[in-house]
Amino acid sequence: MQYPEIKEDALTENVIGAAIEVHKRLGPGLLESTYQICMGQELQHRNLRFAQEIELPVVYRDVKLAVGYRVDMIVEEELLLELKVVNRIEAVHKAQLLTYLRLSEKPRGLLINFNVPFLKEGLHRIVNNYKPGYFD
Repeated sequence: MQYPEIKEDALTENVIGAAIEVHKRLGPGLLESTYQICMGQELQHRNLRFAQEIELPVVYRDVKLAVGYRVDMIVEEELLLELKVVNRIEAVHKAQLLTYLRLSEKPRGLLINFNVPFLKEGLHRIVNNYKPGYFD
């Protein structure tokens, strides 16, 4: 299954820069919670608004259910971040982010795996209902 990926936009690039800075300072191999806290510090340093561990309800048959899902981070109320510390990103991780985007109705997200030698290898951009030209 193919997952839509998005080209660069200013907010996404700024957040990627933040993730690269965190990874450069810490390296791979730490707990996901450590990277999340440090990402928060780096986003704050860059004057970006963000929220962490946001509850994500599931709507099933028009009933909103609080079933315990939480989004790692949302930046500027529009960019969803799913942070990982895994040996490799699997298709299910991309599917998870896409599902979170659909449930939260956010336009785009970043899947960031910090457990890599070079962060570029752990970055994946995913969009919700991609429309060409939408982010131009």
